[in-house]
Amino acid sequence: MTKIIVYAVTAEEKPLVEAWASRHQVEVKLVTEELTVDTVDLAAGFDGVSTSQVPRIEEPIFSRLHDLGIKQIAQRSAGVDMYDLDQAKENGIIITNVPTYSPVSIAEYTLGTIIYLNRRLNNILPRTKAHNFSRSPEVRGRVLKDLTLAVIGAGHIGQELARIYAGLGGKVVAYDIAPDPAAEKYLSFVDSVEDAVAQADIVSLHMPLTKDNYHMFDADLLAQCKEGTILVNNGRGALVDTDALLAAIDSGHIASAALDTYEAEGPYVFKDWSDKTVEDERLKTLINHSKVLYTPHLAYYTDDAIKALVDGGLDSTLEVIETGDAKNRVN
Repeated sequence: MTKIIVYAVTAEEKPLVEAWASRHQVEVKLVTEELTVDTVDLAAGFDGVSTSQVPRIEEPIFSRLHDLGIKQIAQRSAGVDMYDLDQAKENGIIITNVPTYSPVSIAEYTLGTIIYLNRRLNNILPRTKAHNFSRSPEVRGRVLKDLTLAVIGAGHIGQELARIYAGLGGKVVAYDIAPDPAAEKYLSFVDSVEDAVAQADIVSLHMPLTKDNYHMFDADLLAQCKEGTILVNNGRGALVDTDALLAAIDSGHIASAALDTYEAEGPYVFKDWSDKTVEDERLKTLINHSKVLYTPHLAYYTDDAIKALVDGGLDSTLEVIETGDAKNRVN
């Protein structure tokens, strides 16, 4: 019988993994630990590996998996920037992801954060708690149909957001390296990121992280945004130079930001730090900033998404074991 070890399993994933294993007649071992140098040997005797984690995976993990006869790692997420893909390939390790699991989950969450900041709830709620019930420009919002949204990365998630936003009567412009003509019924493609942000009142990022777009939104590009822009990043944290963004917010050029991803989130995301000291001063600034809505990588987090991620990751694991390759291979 095929045997798969599933790392970083949460309590909510356990019944889903077990149900998948029963359907496919596969033996699974569930461990709560992430795949690290210290835990890689747990994979001895297994045919495949799946994990879901943010911390970096690099050598000597890949070479040890190769020695154990493992030919793949299936990441149960869309993002794979935690992997050194070149090192994996050198060791004969196929990395797969789950590129499409619940676009509507992230799109709806994104719209929620846009509405939160556009209607100034970040200002209204603290004033209300302080029993300040007055009106002033600090709590006055705008109507979404009067605002242009720029979607940077118009794949499955970006297109779903554009569809919802256009349904509210708002204008959507988009930039993507491979524009999908089918999306043009609810958005207009432009030729560059710079063209998109120059037109937009709200900018929303939905790209994977690559070597080419690391810190794409740096001080220069942020300066090209319209004054008063709302920036939303539910893509990958390192698409944005966090220090440059904070400077642009503090100067007033960027009105506010909603960040569900942060470039140095690895040690913190999906862990309970309530009884520990967060030493990342920049993260603490984001959490406490009155013009930043920071959430810990939860935009995807719905019932539909969790099931799709578990099934997608395990499907890819079995696919590599049985065929030697996978349609969702990323290296």
